[in-house]
Amino acid sequence: MKPLTDLTDDELAPMARRALALPDAPAAWVQRATALMPAATSPAPRVADVLAAGLRAVLATLRFDSWAAAPAALAVRSGSSATRHLLFSAAGRDVDLRISPAADGFLLTGQVLGPDEAGEVALAYAGDGPDLPPDRTAPVDALGEFRLGGLAGGTCTVTFHLGGDQITLPPIALGAAGDPPQ
Repeated sequence: MKPLTDLTDDELAPMARRALALPDAPAAWVQRATALMPAATSPAPRVADVLAAGLRAVLATLRFDSWAAAPAALAVRSGSSATRHLLFSAAGRDVDLRISPAADGFLLTGQVLGPDEAGEVALAYAGDGPDLPPDRTAPVDALGEFRLGGLAGGTCTVTFHLGGDQITLPPIALGAAGDPPQ
């Protein structure tokens, strides 16, 4: 038998359907097992939800962050920018994000580079409590462009629904340069 990591999507799909058909464990067992796990630091998609929607869950990898400490360049000067530029890679796509301050909070704009598929982008703030800003969504047009304005500062997770993929970016801190993550 092949290891799971070597299976193709066509080979894995029937196995996932059979696994979903299995009876659930008793509620007390589930609660006890989840109590043993450390708390998640960021919301991650539930596997059952992703499989039920017929989506492929993909976690993106950060490739570039303009606010990260860069090695000092010889004889090159550069001014700091209030706009943060991030580049992520996932599932044959690159996600180019720009976070900039705006009069009503922060503005998140960007473009998904890769297969031309329209979809949706969703932003969810991490944490809990009554003062947590509401989740936001916006369309991703046929050119892969999107825009979310009026965002509050804090740590959030951005998820894209494009074609058959659900692409989740690592947690992102919205704020001014030098602000500690909230």
